[in-house]
Amino acid sequence: MTANNEQNQSSQNDTRTRLLTKIIPIIRKNGFQSIRMDDMAKYMDVSKATMYKYFTSKEDVIQASVNSFVDYINELIVESNNTVKSFTKGFQQSFEQSILLAAYISDVFLNELQIMYPYLHDQLRDAMQRREEKLMVFYEEGKDKGLFNSVNEKLIFLQDDVLVRSMIDAKFLMLNGLTLHQLLWDYYQLKKLQLFKAGHAEQVDDHHMVNQLDYISKKLMRDLF
Repeated sequence: MTANNEQNQSSQNDTRTRLLTKIIPIIRKNGFQSIRMDDMAKYMDVSKATMYKYFTSKEDVIQASVNSFVDYINELIVESNNTVKSFTKGFQQSFEQSILLAAYISDVFLNELQIMYPYLHDQLRDAMQRREEKLMVFYEEGKDKGLFNSVNEKLIFLQDDVLVRSMIDAKFLMLNGLTLHQLLWDYYQLKKLQLFKAGHAEQVDDHHMVNQLDYISKKLMRDLF
């Protein structure tokens, strides 16, 4: 492939990614079964002709959406070097990813994916299973080093899946007088205390998470509310 072809391919991939960022929140909220290509073009804020330059069909859009989720899931790195700092970094990265995955991969999306495109559902399910396996190893290492409490990892996964989906709801925030940023910060502190043993929780440096949770809350407010 020539340099010019590589540049064109890169530009096309960037445009596809930009268009996907506009349609994924819609799919997350409403599913995709009833969305037509005309609707997708509207949500992507491009003409139908332009959209077809980057996506050949609805299935292509859904495939690209699943690929983007799988790529993001595969980015998780939770390697440790036996220091509180390294386990802190792994915990914080997994927390950020758990929030975003629970927010954007809705039950509506998963259910329709399983019915209409079971092979894509399997791809996403397998990626999420690999993520859980990596995190389980990470949690076990933390417990072996005396840093983590003896917690059931499956309950952590369930908590992230169910609780986060319930929290990220405009009605819930309004009824409880909370901002999304405050809610995410409180949940981060809760998980830190659940996971790290007394004495080690105080050593966790939270400065990085202040800006990260501000960014995540603004992103979710823009995309989902």
